[in-house]
Amino acid sequence: MSINDTQEELIEEFGLFDDWADKYEYLIDLGKKLPGLSDEFKTEDNVIKGCQSRVWLHAFMQEGKLIFQADSEAVIVKGLISMLIRVLSEHTPSEIMKADLYFIDRIGMSQHLAQTRSNGLLSMVKQMKNYALAYSSQA
Repeated sequence: MSINDTQEELIEEFGLFDDWADKYEYLIDLGKKLPGLSDEFKTEDNVIKGCQSRVWLHAFMQEGKLIFQADSEAVIVKGLISMLIRVLSEHTPSEIMKADLYFIDRIGMSQHLAQTRSNGLLSMVKQMKNYALAYSSQA
């Protein structure tokens, strides 16, 4: 699936819920389903700067595609990073760098997150795109 196909899928899934309490519950469920990150990758180097909660992001190349793995101590943040992983992981660095992540606005996440969480979400996106840039020479 393309990045935009996955974004459309998420928009559709969140569209099934009428109120924000249900959307937050779904976001938390997404976070609970995210596989944990091995302790060997829970290092200071992998902590995303700019997030209020601790978020570890690990990236590696596999067959020309960038794979992301992450974890967080906060369930909502874990849900946010799980959506980003779903959208961006297993794509080429070039696709990731060019991606317009419109799903965040379309599901209403940017309007319903606290300012600190919104800043953290932007930091997660920035770090994922930075990894894509760093790995682009290897693709």
